[in-house]
Amino acid sequence: MAATNEVVEASQFPILVWVFGAVIALCLLTFRSLRALVCIILPLAIVSYLGYALMVYLDIGLKTSTLPVVALGVGIGVDYGIYIFARLQTALKAGEYFEDAMYMAFKDTGSAVVFTGLTLTLGVGTWLFSDLKFQADMGLLLMFMFLVNMLGAILLLPAMARWLYRHHTRKD
Repeated sequence: MAATNEVVEASQFPILVWVFGAVIALCLLTFRSLRALVCIILPLAIVSYLGYALMVYLDIGLKTSTLPVVALGVGIGVDYGIYIFARLQTALKAGEYFEDAMYMAFKDTGSAVVFTGLTLTLGVGTWLFSDLKFQADMGLLLMFMFLVNMLGAILLLPAMARWLYRHHTRKD
């Protein structure tokens, strides 16, 4: 058991590096923008850190079975940011002002992001009723990851994008 725990602890950081590395590489390849990368990755990183904090708070140990949960949260959570940012970037490239572009992004993809986030959250939320402590703990952790990643894409991504895309303002 001790040897397994050592391997899990040693594997935790490289797994996150590979997951975030892949997401970073694909975001850079897709959007070709460091600003886009920051808008998509920073909420994910914050939620991942908060996910580990929740694991400590709930006394959920880092085991072979819990190791992939945060990586899964990142993999699912990145979709929310990509959906919103892709639509935002399209509108900005078309010459829209930031406020109008963000409105279009939310109008086109906002409800899909919220619907997907809530559906996934409620789906794994049913695990809370399990008699297996591990399944209930993972349900709570995944609920947290799915919901907070969605909120990060809906609230934090637009705030960061507004700050990073200041030049797309109206001259009223």
